[in-house]
Amino acid sequence: MSLPPPRPRHAPMPLALLGLVAVIALIEAVLSLADASILFDPSLRSRAFMSGAFWASLLRGDVPLYAAQPATMFLSHAFLHGSLLHMVMNMTILLALGRFTADHYGARAVLPVFCLGAIGGGAVYGALADGTYPMVGASGAVFAFLGLWIAWDWRRHRAAFRSTGPVLKRVAVLVVLNVVTLIGLKGMLAWEAHLGGFLAGLACGWWMESRLERSEREARAAERRHRQGGA
Repeated sequence: MSLPPPRPRHAPMPLALLGLVAVIALIEAVLSLADASILFDPSLRSRAFMSGAFWASLLRGDVPLYAAQPATMFLSHAFLHGSLLHMVMNMTILLALGRFTADHYGARAVLPVFCLGAIGGGAVYGALADGTYPMVGASGAVFAFLGLWIAWDWRRHRAAFRSTGPVLKRVAVLVVLNVVTLIGLKGMLAWEAHLGGFLAGLACGWWMESRLERSEREARAAERRHRQGGA
């Protein structure tokens, strides 16, 4: 039995990732056109936020606009952004990290990681934020892909018997960048969503890496049995 060929270093961009980015970009395009009074009316963004943003206050007794809102907002907030620039920044990072995820874990991993990151980001935001402002943006989901990357990097360092110090330094850089951005934006940064998404991605990465390690051990054991049987 031979080992499976390595995954291509740069597989084609996953259709699921392209479709996800296209949907988010289309939503922001419509809202931006409404802001400019070109399509619909300028109140569209605020109405979209009212129904689709993450409102921590809904977890503390506020009355929702519709019955499912306290549940759907855990995902819907990731499809809304505060501006075109906000969306472009998140989608640029998502495309890069989403492709990395597809290269190493398969294209089918992209959407689950995105959804779990959005849900994890919403959960931590809901637990820690005061609920005064709505939270929108895919940054929690983006940080899930960062957490996944850190888990992958940690395993590669451990497998090569190298120090994991550089991995911890990358985590420290992410923390510092969030603190600096939080100060620069005068507190208007959903760092809680970043933290929740990162932790969700870290958990996903640890689980997928554990599966890969188990598959690799089984493949090596099968290869040894094959060689012994042919000897």
